[in-house]
Parts: sequence; C-alpha cells; structure tokens
Amino acid sequence: MTKNRFLSKLFLYIVLLFLYIPIFVLIVFSFNESKSRANFTGFSLKWYSKLLHNEAILTSLLNTVIIALAAALLATVLGTAAAIGINNMKKVSKTVVMNITYIPVVNPEIIMGVSLMLLFKGMQGIINFQFGFVTLILSHIAFDVPYVIYNVLPKLRQMNPSLVEAARDLGCNERQAFFKVVIPEIMPGVFSGFLMSLTYSIDDFVISYFTSGSSVETLPITIYSMTRRKVSPEINAVSTIIFLAIIAVLIIKNYLENRSLRKSRDESLAVKNA
Repeated sequence: MTKNRFLSKLFLYIVLLFLYIPIFVLIVFSFNESKSRANFTGFSLKWYSKLLHNEAILTSLLNTVIIALAAALLATVLGTAAAIGINNMKKVSKTVVMNITYIPVVNPEIIMGVSLMLLFKGMQGIINFQFGFVTLILSHIAFDVPYVIYNVLPKLRQMNPSLVEAARDLGCNERQAFFKVVIPEIMPGVFSGFLMSLTYSIDDFVISYFTSGSSVETLPITIYSMTRRKVSPEINAVSTIIFLAIIAVLIIKNYLENRSLRKSRDESLAVKNA
C-alpha cells in the first residue's frame, strides 16, 4: 500500500514538472539580460521596460481586456438567467437542455471558430457590420455562457427553497425575493463563472483568430504573429504577466469557493445545533 502511494505521488510530481518546467523557464528567461534562450547572462528588467513601449502588444492587450471584460459580464448575466431557467425545468427538459449546453464545452475550438466565422459571414449579407470587436465579443460570449451555467447551477441546487418562501411570507414580492435572497445565495457561483469566463476569454486564440478580422487583434493573436517572424524576449515578459494574472484569478476563485463551503458548513452545523 505504501509502495503504491509512493508511486502515485512520484507520477504526480513527474506530471507537474513536465507541465510547469517550461513555464518556469519562460519566466526565468524573461529576466535575462541578453536575447539568448539558452544561457542566462544576468538579471535585467529591460524586456519588461521594452514591453511598455511596444505599441502593438499594448494595443492588443487593451483589446483583450476590453473584449474579455465585456464578454465575461454579458455571459455572466445570460448564463445566470439560463441557469435559473434550467433549474426550474422538469427533469427530461433539463437533461436535454444540459446536453445541448455541454456541446460548446466538448466541441473542438477549430470547429466552433469556423462555424462562427461562417455565421458572421452570412449575417454580413443581412446586417451591415464588419469583423472586429462585435464579432469577437459575441464569439467569446458563445463559449463563456456554458461555464457560467455550470458554476451557477450547483449553487441553485444547494439553496434551500424555503428561503424564497420565507421571504415572500415576510412581505417580499417576486423581484425583491430574487435580488435579496436568490442572488446573494448563488453569488459565489456567479462570481466563479465570471472569473472562469474572464480567464478563458483572455486565453482564447483559435476562435478569436477566425472571428477577429483584420482590424482588431487580441494578445494571443499578436504573440502568434510575433513568433512567426522572430521570437523576442518581450514575448517571455508578456507571457509571464499573463500567467501571473491568471494565477491570481484562480487563487481568488478558489478562496471564494472555500469561503462559500465553510459558510455552508457553518450554517448546517448551526441548524443541527438549534
């Protein structure tokens, strides 16, 4: 038993090393004084300084933040509303809708990207618009909404239905009960869905590549274009910043989930003790 546990831990550590050593090397060489990707010649912040003066990267970074925030906010609203509707469905209807909702999650990104591109091309004959911010935001909403739904639904299932009934008995109407009881109860799931949507939008390349057009570039597309010409240490610097930002988002997400679990556990204990 001890031997199996040791082998399991060893395998886990090997997998983690395989996954994270390239990222660690990238971070280390983002502080390299020279352009060498093989020898570390000295500590320097000059690539971060040059990054701040690289107009192409800064513009694409701003585009990425705007698109990610807009898509995450809209997807959170739509996904939360959809989750509430799905939760109130009958079992058969709920199963069908959940299976349909899961398709964008398991569907290859290349298929989704090409499909959305063809959809927007077809819409150009009906509505006069160009590929750019609008198509990118709509595309990101399309793959963000399922993640919001899957984060909000468990919170709706955990919520005690009698809370809404109690609020109505105390004089709340449907709207007041929704905003004062339901929303606070599911808020950890809503916020987790927002953070996950934000992370996926910042990270997305394939779908953005097919739906961005020529006028707008997101950061992943800009980095891809730079690597095709010449790999600059500035790419290491911007990749390090993105990695640290996503790690911070994940830490916040895990903290909120753990706090929500502790709160639910404390409430359950309080009910039992009462």
